[in-house]
Amino acid sequence: MSNQNYNPYTEVITILDTAAQMLGLDKNDYEVFKYPERELKVAVPVEMDDKTIRVFEGYRIQHSSCRGPCKGGIRYHHEVNMDEVKALAAWMTFKCAVVNIPYGGAKGGIKVNPKELSKDELKRLTKKYAEMISPIIGPDNDIPAPDVNTDAQIMSWIMDAYSKLKGYPVPAVITGKPIELGGSLGRREATARGVTIITKALLKFKGIPLEGAKIAIQGFGNAGEIAAQLLSAEGCKIVAISDTSGGLYNENGLDIDDIVKYRHSGGKKNPLSRYKGNVKHVTNYDVLTCEADVLIPAALENQINEDVAGNMKAKFVVEAANGPTTVEADKILAEKGVTVVPDILANAGGVVVSYFEWVQNREGLAWDENEVNTKLERVMPKAFEDVISKASEKNTTLRLAAYIVALERLVKAYKLKG
Repeated sequence: MSNQNYNPYTEVITILDTAAQMLGLDKNDYEVFKYPERELKVAVPVEMDDKTIRVFEGYRIQHSSCRGPCKGGIRYHHEVNMDEVKALAAWMTFKCAVVNIPYGGAKGGIKVNPKELSKDELKRLTKKYAEMISPIIGPDNDIPAPDVNTDAQIMSWIMDAYSKLKGYPVPAVITGKPIELGGSLGRREATARGVTIITKALLKFKGIPLEGAKIAIQGFGNAGEIAAQLLSAEGCKIVAISDTSGGLYNENGLDIDDIVKYRHSGGKKNPLSRYKGNVKHVTNYDVLTCEADVLIPAALENQINEDVAGNMKAKFVVEAANGPTTVEADKILAEKGVTVVPDILANAGGVVVSYFEWVQNREGLAWDENEVNTKLERVMPKAFEDVISKASEKNTTLRLAAYIVALERLVKAYKLKG
């Protein structure tokens, strides 16, 4: 799905401009949100296991602190670049605003393929990167979290490195930590649980029974896999899934429990392409364009382009990934009558529960998982209702409605500060 001309940050600005025009905003009211407040690029030297030194390129972008401390994940990927991280940071600003939590947006990344590193090399890389971005992160100004190819273990290394620099434990500097180090119950499942809540709300709004609804999920990492499990448990038929190795399809529904069991057998993450079961092996493109009620893109940006949009058969899209649909593809889907629940709403469950974790750390609390999930069940439907209401008021798509809701809150906060 790659496109050499695709620039995610340009796409963000295009949508922002359109939302601002629909609100009738003066350029001076929102121009500040077109630019990140701070861009940090670091060269991260790491001693490899063979005693050679490799230098990795890392980033931390703080887009806006207008509504509170910056918040956003850190991803490890060999294609990470500055424009991608800028876009991801901006999306975090709008995401936090649309679900109305008191955060701004940030994002970080290292240009690396983590699968090529040993665990010790990964630890040294992470701790050095944490040291190099430490001057601009902290529980009061910028709180990182997991993202693509990063997890609770990597968050614990960042917390440890930062705490050692400070000379005392600082659990609130990071979210998505292990429970034993101050992490929150329910955080690992939060993005997928939020996607599930939004999918259920969408189907109910559209009058489609949840039981038997056909779901296709592109991307079978943490969010995609857990969303498949949660939606399957709700009675949905997961008809297609895919990872980087390929896809699986069964029009009558896949055996998600068996696939997940295979996926994690042997202490490693096994590729879907080697799964042997009652399935048809298909391509990633096939998953994106198969017969389904709901398509959930849960991989990376720029997956639903004009070609995919033109051939898509799903009636609804719920964006578990950040920026999976290009602006041009969005126009095609709108013309076809496909309802798209945008990333800044659909996948916000992760940052909402990150906020809960941060609050628990700051106040010395430890909520049980039921309390966390109950609070999430209040936040996500309210945000969905806000966006649905705004879409009706402005006669526009859910994506533009979500940006309008977010922009109204951001501009109001900006003006109040004077």
